[in-house]
Amino acid sequence: MGMTAVEKVLARTSGAAALKPGDVVYPVPDFIMIHDGVVMGAKRELDALGIGRLAAPDKVVMVTDHDVIYGSARAAERGDFNRSAARQWGVKQFFDVGRGGHGHIFPMETGMLLPGMFYFDNDRHATNAGAIGAFGFRVGAEISRVLATGTNWVMVPKSLRLTVRGALQPGVHARDVGFYLATRVVNHSLKLDLDYRVLEFAGDIDQFDLAARTALCSSPTEMRAYGVFFPPSDAILARATARAQRPFAAVYPDADASYEAEVELDIATLEPQIALPGGVHKAVDLSQVEGTPVSHAFIGSCGSGMYEDLVTAASLLSGRRVDPGVRLFIAPGSERSTRRMIDDGIMKIFIEAGAVMLPAGCGPCNDAVIGPVHSGEASISTAANNNAGRFGAPDARLYLGSPATVAASAVAGRISDPRGVAAAPEVLRLAQVAA
Repeated sequence: MGMTAVEKVLARTSGAAALKPGDVVYPVPDFIMIHDGVVMGAKRELDALGIGRLAAPDKVVMVTDHDVIYGSARAAERGDFNRSAARQWGVKQFFDVGRGGHGHIFPMETGMLLPGMFYFDNDRHATNAGAIGAFGFRVGAEISRVLATGTNWVMVPKSLRLTVRGALQPGVHARDVGFYLATRVVNHSLKLDLDYRVLEFAGDIDQFDLAARTALCSSPTEMRAYGVFFPPSDAILARATARAQRPFAAVYPDADASYEAEVELDIATLEPQIALPGGVHKAVDLSQVEGTPVSHAFIGSCGSGMYEDLVTAASLLSGRRVDPGVRLFIAPGSERSTRRMIDDGIMKIFIEAGAVMLPAGCGPCNDAVIGPVHSGEASISTAANNNAGRFGAPDARLYLGSPATVAASAVAGRISDPRGVAAAPEVLRLAQVAA
């Protein structure tokens, strides 16, 4: 019996000839990522155990992405602690404020994370690694054990295969597919149990660039998937090769690999989707809520913070102004994107439209440490999820949409169909230019 792609990644990193679901291994990661919000807890735990040296400091990547703008004395204290921890641990790959961006985006953009790689992460959105054909494994609080020993036990997860059929219509985006997928899983029209599984995409997926694949990693993660995987296309391999910081070898599933379930998803007639307040799995056709007033909007997050997402939004904002009753926040996923937005004129489009530019990172999606909503407000965003209280007030109504939908809605002051707004073609072309 053959292996799935993720089983191959775990076999390589654990020295096994073959693996199957349920096997327990101790993989040696290509790198280890720890985010700003958990460094203090991990270091204090290790200090209490008398562990002052990391097993592999050269593999550790520390990222400041959740709390980039210090809005409190507590945040400033944590930032200072993290800088001190990096020095004491000897961590050279420390991407502090202004140096990297969102930890689930910039490693793919810079060639740090490459096809076939494996890494440990404290955060569940490590699933984004599957967009480029890699596997990121969330260990949560056990990140301290990984720092101390260089590894952690992993039970090989079961894999599911989702075959996509059809091409997306103009104005419909990958986040729309993600909301639709999550909703069909919950209503059982797709027989998939995502809990501690890897969702592997197949079928008509060459239409999805890296940004679209990243977006498609988002909703399954919110549905408890432990991994998402896209076999790298020729375009993905070419992009990775051009930016690679080290040699890599892409992996693909064997023809006789075993899956717990295999289903198909037809997207040819899909309309733009809106996830209603309460979860990514509460999607409806946009037409059902079109016209709903909004006063808060946000474009960014690990699901929609790639450069291509920002270009999509800018193409609809070009020559237009955000409604006076709406505050629109833009958080790029990486410092690389921020610089490129300046060079390509995208930043100017956002500013002239009246958007509020934020530094690279999670932005309001980190429980609204910046850009919160007030009681009773309605928000539309590309955040990872829209659970009650995500943006502050628990009674605020939080809707999710694609970058195009959020941009169109911010201009109209109400939830609007992006297909009714003409996009600037000269702006859209910027996403197709290599940088």
